[in-house]
Amino acid sequence: MAMYREIERKRAVELMKHSHVFSIFQADKGGGKFGSHEYDFVLVDGKNNLFPPLLDESDISIKSNTVIKYFSENNIAWWRGDEPTGHVLSSQVACLNHLFYLRHDKDAVLQLLSSFSNDFDEVLEIETDEKPYGYIQFEAVSIGNNLNEGIPTRGTNCTSVDALIYAKHKNGEKWIIPIEWKYTEEYNSEDKSSGKSGAIRLERYIALINKSEQVNSEYWKWCFYEPFYQLMRQTLWAEQFIQKKTDEKIKADNYMHLHIIPKENKDLLNRIYSCSKMDMENTWRKCIVNQDKYKIISPQDFLRNVSDTKYNELKKYLSVRYWNEK
Repeated sequence: MAMYREIERKRAVELMKHSHVFSIFQADKGGGKFGSHEYDFVLVDGKNNLFPPLLDESDISIKSNTVIKYFSENNIAWWRGDEPTGHVLSSQVACLNHLFYLRHDKDAVLQLLSSFSNDFDEVLEIETDEKPYGYIQFEAVSIGNNLNEGIPTRGTNCTSVDALIYAKHKNGEKWIIPIEWKYTEEYNSEDKSSGKSGAIRLERYIALINKSEQVNSEYWKWCFYEPFYQLMRQTLWAEQFIQKKTDEKIKADNYMHLHIIPKENKDLLNRIYSCSKMDMENTWRKCIVNQDKYKIISPQDFLRNVSDTKYNELKKYLSVRYWNEK
């Protein structure tokens, strides 16, 4: 197990033991199942993995639209199952815990954008969700089969983005901001272009790579190793979303790709990848043309401009659960 992942696992287990001090997991002591085995870092009830107000239908701050209801009404698949996972290191859960509570607050979502850019002066509702619309969408997909993957289904079996913000640039353009959320991930050196499955992947993506204005086709081979494989597909997704905007309900003129990664996850950030002999950021920046379209930011920094007063409960939860702050 990677070092950062092991540190976070142990820290989560300790939080379970001391839930009387700060109720992170609603007194769930772990020992839940992941696959066919029980683990100390898996909660018995996956709902206890979520920031509690996300489950409260009486909480008007999220317009009575709980995260469970949101996933159900928008036909979104949960990671590894039909309900929230009890796995405390889930990046899908981490993304929801950080962002879902803010999704109806226009000012708060604009404050998220201000953490890395002052070029956006408005955020727009995303009308490809069921009502009530919000300013952040989760497990976003395009309408059409833009990447030769079949009919898009949110959260499974196609390229989707963990979260999406739709914003107006100060130059008048409308931008999509696809967000890829990482927590304890680290990757092996599997070449996803090899073998029968690799041949299918090449057939799907190589023509799009060769036509891309952003993905540097000179380094196409690197794009078939994780985490670059995922970043490549999301980049193509954003490009196609804009190129085929006449077919999309959300009309976008441009995009910026956000990569949310804890600074402490050196297993992902600092690893020297076999395909490039460089670390993660330098590898991916070789693979793209316009460097301004890709930003890496930590979860803490992403939320730093969100009101400490209005969102005190949320930030307290995140600081203990994820940011390891007292």
